[in-house]
Amino acid sequence: MNFDSIDKNLLKLLQDNSKRTNKEISNILNLSVTAVYERIRKLEKEGVISKYVALIEKQKADKNFVAFCHVKLVQHTQDYITKFEKEVANLAEVMECHHISGDYDYLLKVIVSDMEAFREFMVNKLTSINHIGSTHSMFVINEVKHTTAITI
Repeated sequence: MNFDSIDKNLLKLLQDNSKRTNKEISNILNLSVTAVYERIRKLEKEGVISKYVALIEKQKADKNFVAFCHVKLVQHTQDYITKFEKEVANLAEVMECHHISGDYDYLLKVIVSDMEAFREFMVNKLTSINHIGSTHSMFVINEVKHTTAITI
């Protein structure tokens, strides 16, 4: 989809704070409230804006421990891939799961309270999924950058 400068600015404003009112946005963009409303609805209808969420501070939710887990499947059959993806999608601790190229098949972003909770997750949940050949985990020491905004 081609975005004009108004759409780009509108998307930037919404990604920065989606709780802004249409009136606030209209004042910033020098548009009518109706024009802002129509543009937002068009972006939603086209699937550019898929949903609105509240971002929660990990520390406030006692989820300070972040790990990235590489996962290798024993085989790369469609059945194994489909089953793994379905099962991992149901794990609340997994924030992101990406099918990747390279030595491993998947990269998971896991958020839990501490190392003990991570061990519990690995032993009782992740490694109990069939068809996993091996895993390799790395732990976050310091989060240097975290954003949810996509530059348009």
